[in-house]
Amino acid sequence: MTTPPPALLIAGHGTRDDAGAEAFRNFVRELGRRHPELPVAGGFIELSPPPLGDAVAELVERGVRRFAAVPLMLVSAGHAKGDIPAALSREKERHPGISYTYGRPLGPHPSLLSVLERRLDEALGGGTARTPADRADVTVLLVGRGSTDPDANAEVHKAARLLWEGRGYAGVETAFVSLAAPDVPSGLDRCVRLGAKRIVVLPYFLFTGILPDRVRQQTEGWAAAHPEVEVRSADVIGPEPELLDLVMERYEEAVRGDLRMNCDSCVYRIALPGFEDKVGLPQQPHFHPDDDGHHHGHHHHGGHAHAH
Repeated sequence: MTTPPPALLIAGHGTRDDAGAEAFRNFVRELGRRHPELPVAGGFIELSPPPLGDAVAELVERGVRRFAAVPLMLVSAGHAKGDIPAALSREKERHPGISYTYGRPLGPHPSLLSVLERRLDEALGGGTARTPADRADVTVLLVGRGSTDPDANAEVHKAARLLWEGRGYAGVETAFVSLAAPDVPSGLDRCVRLGAKRIVVLPYFLFTGILPDRVRQQTEGWAAAHPEVEVRSADVIGPEPELLDLVMERYEEAVRGDLRMNCDSCVYRIALPGFEDKVGLPQQPHFHPDDDGHHHGHHHHGGHAHAH
């Protein structure tokens, strides 16, 4: 008899917003429906039911001994780095005999960037792909959750840069709704100082909730005070097929133990807009003039080992 695959445990932030918590629970149910071969459960770190511990207990009651935990989070901040691992090790003490692997956050994956691009097109009108000319006067303000962790905030900047590359927007600026500067009004001020004529505020959030609502309210407040600037609000990412597929990709990685560096957005692996010709290019070691590579062999470090 073959060993059953590890169960999938989804770990969420938690929200005081009932609709946001329900969106998470629905998402977990939909993943379970799509993958009847896998036991799937999900829980929150804080603020909303069910807690992560209940989700683990539910899986254990179903006979699960091994599971892969995937944080349903866009950036790796305190929750993904500390709270979830701490919760998982607590569950391991509570349920002797279970083992788990821990996947990585979703990050600015190309498939999620495509959803963000779709949200921008919808906000600009019609939901159809805009021509590059229509985008040339559009400045995007990507608004992240915000964290006291500089690395987490830098991840939002990375997403902004990847969204800008090759898509023809005038610019993609970054702001945060809590704990980090610039806040939404300051971010909008900055767009105007940079010459923005049309601005779309794009929440970098998976589901509806109190914080994305706050982004929209602050955007509307600022727009009312600046009638000369066209400002629109885009929707959150939502439970799109791309998100369901990406969670499974993170699950497979965790199961295989194939935790990679930043290969999701690597131009040699992924066809990023405008850079499609680089995919699969063999990576040659570069000779750097500063290396006296004749003795030390330093000149080999340029060869990226990319499996294709």
